[in-house]
Amino acid sequence: SDWSSDVCSSDLLKKAAGLKSGSKEPGRSVAGKVTTAQVREIADQKMGDMNAVDVEGAMQMVMGSARAMGLEVVEG
Repeated sequence: SDWSSDVCSSDLLKKAAGLKSGSKEPGRSVAGKVTTAQVREIADQKMGDMNAVDVEGAMQMVMGSARAMGLEVVEG
């Protein structure tokens, strides 16, 4: 992975979804999709920066960020 550890989760999510920005209307319009595998990769990378007990908790935080940006999390 070429992502550096000082990049915030939202930037990593946008990169994973291939977007320049999140949804203008989160909750109403879907800006794009990320897979659970991409969420796990971001969670693994950001574990040190997050207040999460384990990777599952970190994944929940990343998924919350994704939904707040208007991204749909899909299996994969």
